Amino acid sequence: MNDISRLEAVISGFSGKRIAVLGDVMLDVYLWGKVTRISPEAPVPVVNVERRTSCLGGAANVMRNVATLGAKSFGFGMVGADPTGDEVIQALGEYRIDAAAVLRDANRRTTEKKRVIAGGQQLFREDYEDTFSADDGLRRKLVDGIIDLIRKRELDAVIFEDYNKGMLAEWMLEEIIVEAKKAGVVTALDPKPNSMRPVRGITVIKPNRLEAFALAGRPDRSGGTVAPAQDRELTAVAAELLNAWEPEHLLISLAAQGMALYDRRHPEPQVIPTRAREVFDVSGAGDTVTATFALSLVSGATPVEAAELANRAAGVVVAKVGTVPVLFEELKQALLCCEKK
Repeated sequence: MNDISRLEAVISGFSGKRIAVLGDVMLDVYLWGKVTRISPEAPVPVVNVERRTSCLGGAANVMRNVATLGAKSFGFGMVGADPTGDEVIQALGEYRIDAAAVLRDANRRTTEKKRVIAGGQQLFREDYEDTFSADDGLRRKLVDGIIDLIRKRELDAVIFEDYNKGMLAEWMLEEIIVEAKKAGVVTALDPKPNSMRPVRGITVIKPNRLEAFALAGRPDRSGGTVAPAQDRELTAVAAELLNAWEPEHLLISLAAQGMALYDRRHPEPQVIPTRAREVFDVSGAGDTVTATFALSLVSGATPVEAAELANRAAGVVVAKVGTVPVLFEELKQALLCCEKK
């Protein structure tokens, strides 16, 4: 079996896998229009908005990626008792995501990121959000719900998606990780700096380069100008994160340089070159990487194979505009295209 056939065998196992996603749920909104004049009130463009589109963002985008790749997606998170929350719940249902554990909290707004686009360019973004710590009673319900599924052997993986909006806390991850380890359930974290202290024992942590350096408290002097295999600063940051968090694997996404995969037994990175042919929009690409990597691991992939599949999936979504998921057929086609070369 060649490498591509092996990867095809892995993705054929996506169907039937069961993945829970816990984290900061958002709605991404796009206002599309044209700039026709400069405002007489201030030297700013006036955008004549012609249409509005919306899509799932944050943890909800990870839930969506899990679903579009063919697995069963269980959503765990919070939205406000507001129209934006209604829109999120409706969209989750459209993708057949089990959203029974996406809870309503009347004391906080649903996070909404609104982008204004004209002439193919994003002019600015408006964020509507509350970032104070979520209600501990609701957090308790979410943790208990995931642990219940783990104990019933109804989950293959749990993904923690942290956007530093107050949803996650260390104790939540710690309790779930203990139960996941007992049951052989994969855990994955997409972390945000300054959100929480290190939580040990996660299967895989997936920051991007900027986040990795911030998590380690180091300045990024080279800024990705050095090849990953020769980047001593990057290797030092990886070593610090492996020591502090003690994950089985550390996957750092490096934009145009691809990805670097580390583990505690092998300090030198496995570098996976980028597969993107064209890059139009990187929104949500990290969500796609996390979902694909975790799903690949539970479908029998080695860590390197999982990183390769995640890299190819990211190459699909960055060629689109907006926060979009990767579809199973798109990932399959990406493998077939490579096989023909």
